[in-house]
Amino acid sequence: MTKTSLEMIAPTVEEAIQRGAQELGLPEDALDVDVLDEGGRGLFGLASRQARVRLTVRDESASSVSIAGAVSSARSQEPIGSIEAADEATDEEALKISQETVEELLQRMSIDASVRAHWGDPDAPGKVRPLFIDILGDDLSILIGRRGETLSALQYITRLIVGKELRRPVAVLIDVEGYRARRERQLRQLARRMASQAVETARTMTLEPMPAYERRVIHMELRDDSQVDTVSVGEGSRRKVTIIPKE
Repeated sequence: MTKTSLEMIAPTVEEAIQRGAQELGLPEDALDVDVLDEGGRGLFGLASRQARVRLTVRDESASSVSIAGAVSSARSQEPIGSIEAADEATDEEALKISQETVEELLQRMSIDASVRAHWGDPDAPGKVRPLFIDILGDDLSILIGRRGETLSALQYITRLIVGKELRRPVAVLIDVEGYRARRERQLRQLARRMASQAVETARTMTLEPMPAYERRVIHMELRDDSQVDTVSVGEGSRRKVTIIPKE
């Protein structure tokens, strides 16, 4: 089975990994990293060379495969068009397939909820446009899980299935009853508060371990702060953001 891979270029290896994980919509610990070029400064410090990495999606977990396989089997009799034809799938087709995929997953989980899909705007020119899916209903905490782990797994599986159907990656972002929006607001407030403490005490502040998506919110909130730098440290599920005051 061919594995999904992506090459990314950025000023540093860490940033290239973060950008690639963001584009694939996966946690960094779900990717195998092959550093193709660590980058560096050119002769006499001029014309610095950017880092380049290849990110390969690891095999899905057994649970992911079982759910994804169950949904895919329902469509196994449908003919799959050529890659060229699939690449021309319209935005409406992507919306329809993404919404139906989530609806079918929820049905197989015996969860009664409504699903809405819509396109969002990219973070910046040239960036991938996200496809948002909102799940609405009563008592859907089971879909969120501890620190959003179940929600991240549902999003991961959905991306795999939709990507296979369309024969191209789609940046599906799933929210349940506004959980991600609320969590993002909390993270932005946390970032600002911890940055202020770092500056006031002249000490590095270390946050609790977070998934890649949440670490990205912290980095993005403080990227234009002239008083602090941020960096992710640690491995796997223990990876966390540190906020470093500038001298």
